[in-house]
Amino acid sequence: MAIPRNSLLVFVFVALVSIVSAEVYFEERFDDGWDSRWVKSDWKRDENTAGEWNHTSGKWNGDANDKGIQTTEDYRFYAISAEFPEFSNKDKTLVFQFSVKHEQKLDCGGGYMKLLSGDVDQKKFGGDTPYSIMFGPDICGYSTKKVHAILNHNDTNHLIKKDVTCMTDQLSHVYTFIIRPDSTYSILIDNEEKQSGNITSDWDILPPKKIKDPEAKKPEDWEDKEYITDPEDKKPEGYDDIPKEIPDPEAVKPEDWNDEEDGEWTAPTIPNPEYKGPWTPKKIKNPNYKGKWKAPMIDNPEYKEVPDLYVFPKLKYVGIELWQVKSGTLFDNVLVCDDPEYAKQLAEETWGKQKDAEKAAFDEAEKKKEEEENSKDDDDASDDEGDETDAESETDEKEADAEPEEEAEKEDDKKHDEL
Repeated sequence: MAIPRNSLLVFVFVALVSIVSAEVYFEERFDDGWDSRWVKSDWKRDENTAGEWNHTSGKWNGDANDKGIQTTEDYRFYAISAEFPEFSNKDKTLVFQFSVKHEQKLDCGGGYMKLLSGDVDQKKFGGDTPYSIMFGPDICGYSTKKVHAILNHNDTNHLIKKDVTCMTDQLSHVYTFIIRPDSTYSILIDNEEKQSGNITSDWDILPPKKIKDPEAKKPEDWEDKEYITDPEDKKPEGYDDIPKEIPDPEAVKPEDWNDEEDGEWTAPTIPNPEYKGPWTPKKIKNPNYKGKWKAPMIDNPEYKEVPDLYVFPKLKYVGIELWQVKSGTLFDNVLVCDDPEYAKQLAEETWGKQKDAEKAAFDEAEKKKEEEENSKDDDDASDDEGDETDAESETDEKEADAEPEEEAEKEDDKKHDEL
């Protein structure tokens, strides 16, 4: 069905007004001058384990002029942060978004970012610095490939209880965390929702609403055995007289058996096919079975509603704090705002426009890498063949040199015999 022109114009106008009215608290595309807005921490520097950042678009990209910041040293800690005007997300939607690319084919390390509150000494920002929100991918081996979504409440960090799998390739991806005033949330990767729910139920921030009644006791007549012994089942007469083993009826006394020398011959025994083991009465369904007893649930007296559970009243910094075994992670297009639509548009204008070109550049880099490896293998094989030829030549030369020596030795032996 065609959309009337007037309706389409109204839709576009409303969308534009929505984007224009978005409140952007922080937006960083790492243009020139980015280092004047970010503070590199001295954390771990005195231990010589602080890594350095590089301003780059990476080895493969969709736009060489669109740069981010990338980790450059293996087995290093990284900490860097930027400040923005302090704000509260009370009665507002909070959107935290950034793109990250693991060029190093990350096998153990993080790609997450943090929002911090209050006053922070940025030169000392590190792993022990309290934060309000930590969000983003974390990869380590085969067991850890997840998106962290950690919320701090009353100085305690709470991990999301739901699983959110992160991307594990070597291309750029956009991670978005949306927290709404009704305490609902959404987690998006590349503008697609991967998880959603409610903060109250998906984080163990508050004690549970219901608990098992600690005063409840299982009734004495409660039947929780599903099967019982059949009272009608009786052991057959003579059952205990059935031997476990019997003489082998097919056994024959050896012809050379001497009773005086070998003793009285007895047939060897074999398992008795009539023997069924110790008798046990059969089991039947318990007609009075009520199931496993469970204590009834009651209201938790320690539970209290917290309507502002979603609120972070003094957000002031965005930071990256990581440990990386292999470096090469690149961050770009960091955004903190109150409008999911604005965040979506930013992702489309940056990652969305460049992803195909970046993928093509990556494929070309991989192809070139494979060709170089194959060429190196061919060179190594040629070197090995050359070494073998050289060895054969040296052997021939030695044998040729040895022939005159052998003839001389024979001549000497002949002269010795003549003497």
